[in-house]
Amino acid sequence: MNEHLYVLDQIKVAYEGRVVLDIDRLHIEQGEVLGVVGPSGAGKSTLLRLLNFLEAPTEGIIQFRGYSFADGRRMPLTLRRRVTTVFQRALLLNRSVWSNVAYGLRLRGHRDGRTMIEDALDRVGLRDQAGQRASTLSGGEAQRVALARAIVLRPEVLLLDEPTANLDPYNVAQIEGIVQELNDDYGTTIVLVTHNTFQARRLATRAGLLLNGGLIEVAPAETFFRAPEDPRTAAFLSGDMVY
Repeated sequence: MNEHLYVLDQIKVAYEGRVVLDIDRLHIEQGEVLGVVGPSGAGKSTLLRLLNFLEAPTEGIIQFRGYSFADGRRMPLTLRRRVTTVFQRALLLNRSVWSNVAYGLRLRGHRDGRTMIEDALDRVGLRDQAGQRASTLSGGEAQRVALARAIVLRPEVLLLDEPTANLDPYNVAQIEGIVQELNDDYGTTIVLVTHNTFQARRLATRAGLLLNGGLIEVAPAETFFRAPEDPRTAAFLSGDMVY
């Protein structure tokens, strides 16, 4: 994993003059699982919007595969389509599970994606519910449909925004297993933002702490969780109130 897929340089995001994200430099390597932890309001979701090119930074440049994305410059569609996000709450169409998973493929002009859809449903354990109305699913099942809808596109980068918040332990384990398989089987680059340090520790190969919009520390997961350099990281991981 020695290729920088993303490079964020001198990034600031401000809303009405208030800076909510301020990162001097961050790189994301191809094929890694980067876990970004931090309390609510730390800037984690804002970071994901930048990585998915939904929002340009107020200042600075994001490079993705060598292409620069900045205020006033759009990311080409072919590159934007390499990145997919699964949000905390599954936003599903009032259709069948199958139709929800097929939706993104149809937008991209895939007329016959049956094999890809079946594989995605198998991966999330919902093949038998393919014909079920999405509105009848449990919260955990709905989130797994959202994950299937993302992975059927075979994204190069999968962004996860608190993907298991408020889910029961069974569905948490299911989703974590799926994420790990995607990284192992396809080399999918994964960025997980969460306040759940235990989940980040289980999944991440590298981890970082966002606090008040600033990136406090980034290190290999073993170092980050066992021997963090910054006392604020140690305090956050131990559960102390540092924000």
